[in-house]
Amino acid sequence: MQDDEHKNQAKDLQPLQYRLLAELEATFDTIINRIEELVQYFREQNREIGIGAWALHHSTPNADWLRAALLDFWYQDGQDGRATRSYVGLIAADQRMLEHVGKVNEAKDDFACILAKIREHAADLIPEIKAILPFRHPALHAHLTGQGLARLHLKQCWRAIPVANAPLSRVRLAWYSSGRSIKKLSVREAEKKLLALDADSPHVRIQLKRLAGIPDSEPLAQVQKQAPLMRANLFFAEPLADGRERRAMNVALPLFIPSTDGRLPDHNQPQPTPQEKRTRAKRSDERLEDTPFLPSIRIYRYR
Repeated sequence: MQDDEHKNQAKDLQPLQYRLLAELEATFDTIINRIEELVQYFREQNREIGIGAWALHHSTPNADWLRAALLDFWYQDGQDGRATRSYVGLIAADQRMLEHVGKVNEAKDDFACILAKIREHAADLIPEIKAILPFRHPALHAHLTGQGLARLHLKQCWRAIPVANAPLSRVRLAWYSSGRSIKKLSVREAEKKLLALDADSPHVRIQLKRLAGIPDSEPLAQVQKQAPLMRANLFFAEPLADGRERRAMNVALPLFIPSTDGRLPDHNQPQPTPQEKRTRAKRSDERLEDTPFLPSIRIYRYR
């Protein structure tokens, strides 16, 4: 029934929209198929020789755990649309497994590119995409409905699987809880954002008056606090060609590490959850004021 409805909707689309939607559906299929191939290879290798694997919240990270982590594309009830779920882990990977990971990431890149075109040329298709793509894989759809899940989380579809550049001597994992995104705004841009709220509200009028009291040329900063994330410091077994001996990267999905013997490098055991209070000292070169200048839109003045 829903397949027929999808076909009827597709007939009403413009040629460009139809082509983009068809490309996205095909790429989504490719992502699923390549993840299944990666998981199957992991399963076979783990059965034959045993593969070094560690996960933060799972005592025995096997193929079933890996499949669940890589195919978690869904919103949960009440989930913030900006937030994504993480599956922190380490996996020792031979060359064949790394090739499987590379093919998955290629498909994810293609998915992200097509999605960007859809947002540009046919943004009204996005809600439909979130609803219809899961029906292309009945097993996945049965799983998500059984778990009380409803829609695709598009970012969790295209986020890349992390891979180390080269064999490592050790990995050090730590929560990073004080991240912020800072966007520069002009006074006029800040005014537009305030006016988009209820301009008759007393608290908005107060902030508009406050904004009118500073020069039009003064730059402002809009700050968004980022969710805690796991940061991995990678120490290479040998310096890279460019001389680098280490690299830092965020790891929201299992990190695949080149290994010829199926063993993981030395690694620490981070806390299962980030600390609630900030432990790092405040930077002496902090450029923003401590309190927001326009609280309703998270605008700060520079010192």
